[in-house]
Amino acid sequence: MRGTRTATGAALVAGALAVTGLAFAPTAAAVTPQSATITASCGIFGGGAATLTATQSGTSAAITLTSTAIKAPVAVAQDSITSTLTMAKAGGGSTVFSGKKNPAMPSGAAVTVGPLSGTVASGDSLDAYGGSLKMVIFGVTVTCTTPVKQSPGPFVFD
Repeated sequence: MRGTRTATGAALVAGALAVTGLAFAPTAAAVTPQSATITASCGIFGGGAATLTATQSGTSAAITLTSTAIKAPVAVAQDSITSTLTMAKAGGGSTVFSGKKNPAMPSGAAVTVGPLSGTVASGDSLDAYGGSLKMVIFGVTVTCTTPVKQSPGPFVFD
């Protein structure tokens, strides 16, 4: 009987600790929407539709841009494009995402840059419209702007 009480008591303590652990476990941050479409205008380097994909972990966020309309002007090695994505913040100001992350791309390939890292606060609402993407490829700066708001809407961070 004593063994049964000890086992029952241990099970209750373990259950209580598990519930307490869940109560204090960090929650996963969410950004909505997770992806948005923009129209990029990159001057003599072209332009067109591009997709932005966002992720968030606490105050750290990352955005990746992919586009079949924007082409690599020359073959580029992995992690050789320095990119800075400036996004307009609702209510004024901006947030910058930057990094030197990209896959290897042959000349004429669809462009992918990111994930580009940035810092966000809970409730930040960010749109590519009013911002820009600057990519430095072999010392040549390519600047892309967005003439219309992203669709389906701005990224809102938890």
